Amino acid sequence: MKRNILAFMAVMLMLCMSAQTSQAQLKRFSIGPYVEAGFPTGDFSTTHNPGFGVGLGADVKLIAGLTAVGSVGFDYFKGKTIDNGNTKIASAKVIPVRLGLRYQLISILYVKVEGGTANFTGDYNNGTGALVAPGLGIRLLGLDVEGKYEAWFKDGTHGFFGLKAGYNF
Repeated sequence: MKRNILAFMAVMLMLCMSAQTSQAQLKRFSIGPYVEAGFPTGDFSTTHNPGFGVGLGADVKLIAGLTAVGSVGFDYFKGKTIDNGNTKIASAKVIPVRLGLRYQLISILYVKVEGGTANFTGDYNNGTGALVAPGLGIRLLGLDVEGKYEAWFKDGTHGFFGLKAGYNF
């Protein structure tokens, strides 16, 4: 898990340095923080409350309208007490590492699909699973707001609808 995160950070750092030196005026690379709110669906909603996430995202423009995107973050969903108060579910603490593509439909509207790994930490479902996250958003100057559905696949599906807001420099 640490190796994946370090490799991602190293690649983003190299892209940042090369993009700034070679294409500084064209702004082909951007990086910035984001926050998100998540609303569990399906079986995940019966065991967990709505959650939140924070992280760092980056993107590199490829060709007209197409951009490579990536992010690493931390998501937290508090566990519920179920079965008439007899069973307490552990909170889900997840480190998602995502890579994907974004396509600009019109001037500020885009669609995006990301895939990657969901690294579960703590007492709930410890280990690594896969993830997929399609979304639709708007980007105006550096402000990025996206609605998405994200699913983590490890011992079943842990899905949620999310609202993500970030700012890219």
